[in-house]
Amino acid sequence: MVAPPTRRSFLKSAAIAGTAVALPALQYSRVYGANSRLGIASVGTGGKGWSDLNGVAASPHVEVVGLCNIDSSKPHLGQAAEKYSSARTYADWRKLLDEAKDIQGVLVSTPDFMHAPISLAAMQLGKHVFCQKPLTHSVHEARQMRLAAAKYGAVTQMCNQIQSHTAYRTAVNAVHSGMIGKVKEVHSWQGGSPSWPRHIARPGGSDPVPSHVQWDLWQGVAAERPYKNGLYHAFNWRGWQAYGTGQLGDFGCHILDPVFKSLKLTSPTKLTAEAPPLFPETWTDRATVRYQFPGTEYTAGSTIPVTWYDAAGVSPSRESLTHLPADYKLPNAGSVLVGEKGSLVIPHVAMPKLFPADGVAEKEMPVLESVDHYTQWADACRGVGETTSHFDYAGPLTETVLLGTIGVRFAGQELQWDAEALQITNHPQAQAYVSKPYRSGWEPSWM
Repeated sequence: MVAPPTRRSFLKSAAIAGTAVALPALQYSRVYGANSRLGIASVGTGGKGWSDLNGVAASPHVEVVGLCNIDSSKPHLGQAAEKYSSARTYADWRKLLDEAKDIQGVLVSTPDFMHAPISLAAMQLGKHVFCQKPLTHSVHEARQMRLAAAKYGAVTQMCNQIQSHTAYRTAVNAVHSGMIGKVKEVHSWQGGSPSWPRHIARPGGSDPVPSHVQWDLWQGVAAERPYKNGLYHAFNWRGWQAYGTGQLGDFGCHILDPVFKSLKLTSPTKLTAEAPPLFPETWTDRATVRYQFPGTEYTAGSTIPVTWYDAAGVSPSRESLTHLPADYKLPNAGSVLVGEKGSLVIPHVAMPKLFPADGVAEKEMPVLESVDHYTQWADACRGVGETTSHFDYAGPLTETVLLGTIGVRFAGQELQWDAEALQITNHPQAQAYVSKPYRSGWEPSWM
C-alpha cells in the first residue's frame, strides 16, 4: 500500500532498531471529554468482530460512524450495517481511514495477519486502537505496535477480554497478595481440538469467488493465492501460517495473560520447543514450548520456567505439579502456578483454585469483580480511567507468544532472545522469522 500524503509515515529508525522510544506527553487534544461522543469505526464486523463492535458500542458515549468488511453478506458487514444504519460502510479499510475525520477510535477485528497494517496506519492518523488478539502476526510487528502507540499517544487495548473477568482478576490478586508465596514454575496448556485445519497440505485448484466477497482485499498484505471455498475465509484462516498463528497464537494471549499479569513478566531470555515437523503452509496439531524468563519480585529464583502445551487432550504431567490433591482433575485449558506456599490453578474462564502446601483443603480467595474490557477502552479514549491491556503490556506478551511459534519451526533447538535488540542471537535461520515479507503494493508505510 502506498500511503496517501495525509498519512504520517512511521519512524524508520525505530522500525529498524526495534528499541523503545520515550513516551511523549499525552496528546490531550485527542482525548475527549467525559461528556463527549466518541466516533468509532470497526474493521472486521463478523464473528468476533461483531461482539467487539457491540461491546464497545454498549457505551452510551460511543457513536458508530464507520464499518468495514470485505464480505457484504449478512453474517459479516450486513448485520452490522443493519444495526448501525447511520454508519458509512466500506470494503477497503484504506478508504475508511482516508475518510476518517469524524473517527477517533478504530476497532481491528480482522484475521491476525492484518492486525498490524491496519492498526499502525490508524495510529499514524492520530486514532486510538482496540485490536484483537494476538496483537500481531510477527514479533517485529508487535514491537512496532508498541512503539507507535507511544509515539502517537494512542489509547490502546488488546482484546484478550478474559483479563477483565472476575476469574483472571481474582487469580492475579491472589499471587500479588502472596497467597502461594514466591512462584517457582508455571505450566500452561490448551487441550482442545480446534476445528480449523492443522498439519495438512494445501489442496490444489480454485473455486469461484462469491459475489459478496472481495478476495483481493481479504488477502491484504499476504501473498496472492487462489480462493478456496471455506478454506480461509471466514474462520479457517487460523490454521494457515500466512494468515494465523496456530493454537499458541490463538490461545496464548488469553491463557498466558494472568501468568504475565500476576508475575509481572516481560520477555523470555530463551526457549525450546517440541513439535513434529511443520507442513509447508499449516501449523502443527501439537507443540510444547519451554520458556525461561528473568525472575521478578513474585518469583522464587533469578529465573522462572514457563511451559506451554497444546494438543488434543494434553495437560501437564502430575509429576511436574505439587500441592494438588491426587483426585483433582485438571481443567481442559489453563495454568498452574507452583509456589512456595501452595499452587494456584487458573482454569481458562473459570474461577481459580488455591491448594496450600500444608495439604489442607482448598483455600478461599478474595474475589475481585469483573470490569468491562470494551467500555474501559472507550472510557480511556475519553480521558476517563486507563486500559489494562494497552500495547505497552500486550506487545511483550504477544512477542513471547509469537517467539513460541518460531520455536515450533525449529523444534529441539534452543533459541536465545535479546528482547532489546529484537534478535534471536544464536540462530540466523530463526531470526528470519522475527519479521515477514509483504505483498508488493501493500507494504505498510512503516517499512
